[in-house]
Amino acid sequence: MQSHVLAALTEAKQALDNLLSNEAMIEQITKAAAALTTTFKQGGHVYSCGNGGSMCDAMHFAEELSGRYRLNRRGLPAIAISDASHLSCVSNDFGYEHVFARYVDSHARAGDTLLAISTSGTSKNVVAAAEVAKHKGVSVIGMTGKANCTLGDLADYHICTPGGQFADRVQELHIKVIHIFMELVERELFPENYQ
Repeated sequence: MQSHVLAALTEAKQALDNLLSNEAMIEQITKAAAALTTTFKQGGHVYSCGNGGSMCDAMHFAEELSGRYRLNRRGLPAIAISDASHLSCVSNDFGYEHVFARYVDSHARAGDTLLAISTSGTSKNVVAAAEVAKHKGVSVIGMTGKANCTLGDLADYHICTPGGQFADRVQELHIKVIHIFMELVERELFPENYQ
C-alpha cells in the first residue's frame, strides 16, 4: 500500500508542478480572479455550478465567499446552483441538462459572473449554463481538465488543469485555484485583513 501512497502523491506533485510552470494558466487564473473582484465591486453576483465533486467545489467556493474564508469580513453575494428542489423540479420537467441553465436564466444579470466547473469540459448541463450566461452578458470562468473542450471554447477565462488519467487530480487542482480566487478577492476587497 505504501507504494500506492507514494505514487498518488508523486502524481499530484507532478500535476501541480505542471500548473506552476504554465504561464498561460497562471495568467488566466489572475485574470479570472480580477473578473470576480470586479463583479463584486460593481454590486454583481457570482454563481457556480458543477456535477458530483465539481458541485461540491462549486458549493465550497460560494459558501466561503458568502460566509468566511480566512478572516472576518462582510459576506459576498456568491451562490452555488445546488438547491435540491430546483434541481429536481427542472430535471423532472425539462431534463437534467437544463438544471444549471434554467437557474442562470432566472437569476443572473449582465455584469454577473458564472464559475462553471467540468473536469471533462463537456458536461452538457454545465455547457448549457455557460451558453445562457454568455447570451445574458454574464462572464464565464470555465474550469476544466481538458485543453480543447466545449466549455473552454465558451469561457471568457479558461482554467485548464490536466492532472493524470482520472478526474481526481484535476479536482485537486481546481480546489487549489478556487482557494486562490478567494484569497485574491479578499486581498483586493478587504486589504485591511492582509496587513
